[in-house]
Amino acid sequence: MTALWYASRATGLAALVLFTAVVVLGTVTSARVASPRWPRFAIAAVHRNLSLVTVVFLAVHIATAVIDPYAGIDPYAGIRWISVVVPFVSAYHPVSLGVGTVAFDLLVAVIVSSLLRPRINARLWKAVHWTAYLCWPAAVVHGLEIGGADSGLTWVRALLASCVIATVVAVLWRATVRHPDTEARRGTLGDVR
Repeated sequence: MTALWYASRATGLAALVLFTAVVVLGTVTSARVASPRWPRFAIAAVHRNLSLVTVVFLAVHIATAVIDPYAGIDPYAGIRWISVVVPFVSAYHPVSLGVGTVAFDLLVAVIVSSLLRPRINARLWKAVHWTAYLCWPAAVVHGLEIGGADSGLTWVRALLASCVIATVVAVLWRATVRHPDTEARRGTLGDVR
């Protein structure tokens, strides 16, 4: 095993933890939760900056996996650059790697739409941004399926379980919380009747 192999595994796990934090913060931000110590703009800034850090870890994860000559057990079945953007074409774990590629492609769409946010329709941006909720489980499946021996380690399973629990709790919490603007409109409508 090479340093690239370790770097790929480590940055993959770090990217998943960071991605989980981004999804949880995005979920909290969508509910427009704020406090005097953490105003909405601060939560949104942390979400945005953490997203950028996650992309850096993901880029290193992908680059080290492709560059590592031992990424595939068979040296002729290594991971090629085309596998980064075109799903299910790799000779090495085509389905598992393809699911990771789908997650990456969706994430790229979210990033591009966020960069173009001032120039595109708000509904379009929001629709594309919702694909982040599809990226995350695809990334988890990718990690479980292609993680090799690492996936069987107790601490890796605990880490994955923690990420899943944090995300599920955040999404369930968000499903039960009413948006402040909706509540204000309901209060106004209630006064009219």
